[in-house]
Amino acid sequence: MTKNRPGSGQVRIIAGQWRSRRLPIKDLEGLRPTTDRVRETLFNWLSGYLTGANVLDCFAGSGALSLEALSRYAAFARIHELQRSAAEQLQTNLATLKCDNAEVIIGDSLQLLNRPADKRFDIVFIDPPFRKGLAAQAIALVQQHGWLNDGALIYVEVEAELHGLPLPPQWQPLKEKQAGQVSYRLYCYQEEAN
Repeated sequence: MTKNRPGSGQVRIIAGQWRSRRLPIKDLEGLRPTTDRVRETLFNWLSGYLTGANVLDCFAGSGALSLEALSRYAAFARIHELQRSAAEQLQTNLATLKCDNAEVIIGDSLQLLNRPADKRFDIVFIDPPFRKGLAAQAIALVQQHGWLNDGALIYVEVEAELHGLPLPPQWQPLKEKQAGQVSYRLYCYQEEAN
C-alpha cells in the first residue's frame, strides 16, 4: 500500500484488463492489504484458473484480491467486508472500473458463511485480520455449508506463527510460502477425499 495523504492509501492492480490502475483505499485499523509481491505469487499460482471463475472474497478489506481476480477475467466476485467505509470504497472502486460483475456485501463474513450456500465458488480468498482465530472458523464454515465447487482453489493468508491450521480432509495442500510475518497457502477442494 502506498500512502498518498493521511487517512488514505492506494492499491495497485498488477495485471489484466486494469493493469497498473491505482485505486484509493481507506486507512482503517486492521486493514492489511496483501502486498504486491505476495499477490504476484498468488496470481501466478492461480493463472489458468481465473478466466470465467466465480470468486468469493471472505474478508475483502481493500479488495486487492477480488479486484485482481476480476481484472484477470474472473466471471463474478462476491465480496464480504465488515467495515462499512471499506465496503463503500470498494463499491466506488468497482464503479470507477465500470465493473458490474461483482457484489459487495457489508457484514460479518462468519455470519454470512454460516448458512447454506446460495452459490458455489471456484476460487475462495480467506485473508482475515490476524490473531483472531478467524481463518479456522471461515475454513470450517466454507466447508460445512457447501460454498465450494468440486476442484475449487482456496487461498488462505495467516500470520506466520500460526501452525496446525485445522483443514477438512477434502482440502489438499498445493502451495505454501512465507513472506515476513505472513504465511500464505493454496489448497484444492476435492468432494471425494482421497
